[in-house]
Parts: sequence; C-alpha cells; structure tokens
Amino acid sequence: MSSGFVKTKDGTEIFYKDWGPKSAQPVVFHHGWPLSSDDWDGQMLFFLANGYRVVAHDRRGHGRSSQVSTANTMDQYAADASAVVEYLDLRNAVHIGHSTGGGEVARYVAKHGQPRGRVAKAVLVSAIPPLMLKTEANTGGLPLEVFDGLRKALAGNRAQFYLDFASGPFYGFNRPGAAISQAVIQNWWRQAMNGGALAQYEGIKAFSETDQTEDLKAIKVPTLILHGDDDQIVPIADAAILQAKLLTNNTLKVYKGYPHGMLTTHAEVLNRDLLEFVKG
Repeated sequence: MSSGFVKTKDGTEIFYKDWGPKSAQPVVFHHGWPLSSDDWDGQMLFFLANGYRVVAHDRRGHGRSSQVSTANTMDQYAADASAVVEYLDLRNAVHIGHSTGGGEVARYVAKHGQPRGRVAKAVLVSAIPPLMLKTEANTGGLPLEVFDGLRKALAGNRAQFYLDFASGPFYGFNRPGAAISQAVIQNWWRQAMNGGALAQYEGIKAFSETDQTEDLKAIKVPTLILHGDDDQIVPIADAAILQAKLLTNNTLKVYKGYPHGMLTTHAEVLNRDLLEFVKG
C-alpha cells in the first residue's frame, strides 16, 4: 500500500505515506507544527525520483491522524513515529525533521531508532532542540509570553492566526522584497486547518518546553544540521548553534537570509544538500 494507518498502543490511528521500492533505503520525514506530512511532498517526490523509499506520517492530532485529546507530548510523538517505523519494518533509515519534527527526530533517534539499530543518519532542519523556552539555564530562549501569545491567538481565531502566520514570518514573506506566494500560504493554511485545534494548542507546550539536551547528547549517528540565519520562528542562536555543540557527530550548514520555511522557499538548494548528505 502507498498509504494507510498504524494503530498505536493507546488506539490512536496514525496516517502514513509509503512510496517507492521496498528494497530501497528509506528516508523518513517528520513535519513541523501545525502541519501534516503533505508539507514534505516536494522532498518526497524528489527523493523518490532519486531511487529512495520515502515515508512520512501525520503527527497525532494533525492531518489525517486521529484528533486525540491526550498524549500530545514529545515522548508520545516519538513513540508514534516508532510505531510507524516498526510496522513498516524500516531499517538503515535516514530521518529528516523540520522544526517540531526535528524535535521528534531527536527523541525518536535517541530513545527508539538508535537503540534498535534502525537509523543510519539524521537531519535537523530549522529544528527546535535543545529548548525553545527561556529559563535560568537557557537564557537565550524565548520568553513564555511568546508561547502564551501563540496559544491565545490559536484559541481566539485559529483560521486568522494561521493565515497571518503563513503570510508573514514562517516563510519570511514579511521581509522587504520577498517573493510572496499565495499558493504556498493557502497550502500551509489548508494543512493547519485540517488538524485538530486541541492537539495543536497542546503541541505548543510540547515544542517549546521540552528540554532535549540529553537527546542530542545521546545521538551518535551522523547528523546534518540545516538552519537559516533569518529564521524568525526558531532563532538559530538557541537552536542550530547549540545543536552543533551537543551532537558528537554533526555537520552544520547555515543559509544566509533563509527563513524558517526554507524547505519550500528554497527547495532546490535544500533538496540538493539533503541528497548529498543522504548519499554520502
């Protein structure tokens, strides 16, 4: 089957896509908040054309997966990803995560994939680890008020909030001279509105308050870190720069002027660099 559902231990149905020859090396994609696996369509088609097996799933409460009211945590996100991997029996896989999906990759690799010998490499793109929230120990993080503001906007008018988010900072469309794409904005909004409001609301706590320092320290497989230096959603100084210090086997690549959603706005460049790492 090219798509289907995996039922987790708590009865949640996780939607997945599985394209390409089953004998090929798997590349597994983990999407950002509050989107779905559709956000990876460009990369999945690209890697499929290059001979890989490509897999992506919708996080619980997002996309076509069950709109559950429980367990919207990074631990559970990683466990759900593991359930898909185990069900499809993916081995020697490369796991690529964007934003919150990067946190999911870090926890999955550290807690599930690496201990079971299923992971060959990992990629963190505009990713949230080690910790987005500002604390006494993480002084470069964002204040709690930022995330409270996201929750307030989501609860107040989710449709308008998501339209503004995609039209502005996510893709850098609020920058002077930006090449704004209404189609990209509408596709982002479509994915976000297909998910469940409660899971997305609770997901803000998961992506902002989960400390993944130990996850990064535990990862031993080769890891590629990609981040734009004009990322207005996940500032590079408290993310990629710290990831490079905590991961023992990593390569850091910084893109000048690129936004958080650079996988879409600069797909040609990112796809080429991803393929080079996966093949290398």
